[in-house]
Amino acid sequence: MQRSPITTTPCHPPARNTLGMPVVAALRDGPLSAGTVDSSALLQGQKAVSIVHNGAVYRLQATKQGKLILTK
Repeated sequence: MQRSPITTTPCHPPARNTLGMPVVAALRDGPLSAGTVDSSALLQGQKAVSIVHNGAVYRLQATKQGKLILTK
């Protein structure tokens, strides 16, 4: 009896937003809509990140209470 070869589906890289950052597929409240980025994808384990928007630098910071602060 001849066995058929095992086939696997290739792993696909995660979806990325327009900035090239990975988009998380789902949150505890449900799936993300197009153009939505999970904050963990932006922060990547850091407490704060700088974001350049229209030539201005903004700072996105996570608080101890789990909230986000965006300052210019």
